[in-house]
Amino acid sequence: MPRIVIIAGEASGDQLGRGLIDALRERFPDAVFEGVTGPAMRSAGCQSWADYSPLAVMGLFEVLKHLPRLYRFKRDLQRRLLSNPPDVLIGIDAPDFNLRLEKVARKAGIPTVHYVCPSVWAWRRGRVKVLKQSCDMVLCLLPFERDFVSAHGIEARFVGHPLADEIVPAASNDASRRHARQSLGLAAGPVVALLPGSRAGELKYIGPPFVEAAQWIRERLPTVQFISPAASAATKAIFEAQSKTVGMETEIRCIQGQTRQALAAADVVLLASGTATLETMLSMRPMIVAYRVAAVTAWLLRVSRIVKIRLFSLPNLLAGEEVVPEYLQERATGSELGAAVLGLLENPDARARQLSQFERLGERLRQSASRRAADGVADLLAQKYAH
Repeated sequence: MPRIVIIAGEASGDQLGRGLIDALRERFPDAVFEGVTGPAMRSAGCQSWADYSPLAVMGLFEVLKHLPRLYRFKRDLQRRLLSNPPDVLIGIDAPDFNLRLEKVARKAGIPTVHYVCPSVWAWRRGRVKVLKQSCDMVLCLLPFERDFVSAHGIEARFVGHPLADEIVPAASNDASRRHARQSLGLAAGPVVALLPGSRAGELKYIGPPFVEAAQWIRERLPTVQFISPAASAATKAIFEAQSKTVGMETEIRCIQGQTRQALAAADVVLLASGTATLETMLSMRPMIVAYRVAAVTAWLLRVSRIVKIRLFSLPNLLAGEEVVPEYLQERATGSELGAAVLGLLENPDARARQLSQFERLGERLRQSASRRAADGVADLLAQKYAH
């Protein structure tokens, strides 16, 4: 009867944890699960040491403010692990916290797994040394992550992406588009979905050019409709205010949530780089991707050469080439983005080429991620019992 401790760092990790617990129970019906949880893991029967909320801190200054509390939290977890060692420790995401905890546990002889590879392939590559010191196994959501980590002598498994298991494209794109438009109250004609990011800090820089792009398109295509699903009430309010500054508050319909319905309704999606690009790809919707940060941040990244990748959107990283157009920093202007979106709207062959690649890439990621992750954990447990 294995005893498995799982440390989730945020809501997405809680969802991954639930899927992993369910898959592990198929192999180990009597297993005991404990750890840092959210509602999803608790509903799967994981005994909760604490809620993940203390770890869900983002931004440099927010982290600095909470450092004393985070250190106390880590110390308490460390003491609990070492006083009653589990058969395996699984840290889900939250690498800055979990890798430190895993390093202590591994040094004490506890097998460790890190679920969701940090972006060491993209920036701060020196962190791969920490991975090697902390983890017996890394479970990777993307295939190129496994290749990078394995090349550094770390046991890595590609398990696929849970989103790919969850989002199965509709049999008929036309039927799903009509249904989504009806549910959102959209009329016939071209629809563009605008997804300028899920964080207020992102919207400050990328929101204005998205609004200006919508204005540029509307001047040339008066029948176009815009739908923008916001991640929260706060981001919805910010984007609505930005739309108002150029008189587009009535033309851009902002809603809260319903992202997948908005994607299903759209002919083309303009969005900020991030996980939403993967969701859009799996939803089989053509897209234009953009990103902007503060000018001083962009300058620092360039001169320091911390970022080591040529492409930045997930579909392009998966394909190893530019499948979707990318507009970064100075290129992410209203006129450039507007022209790119309008060009894609008016070019069915370009849309078809994207969708053909999306179908291939989606199948590559659709691997029953929770089950494959559980296979990796089970193999690690088998190695422990063999000794």
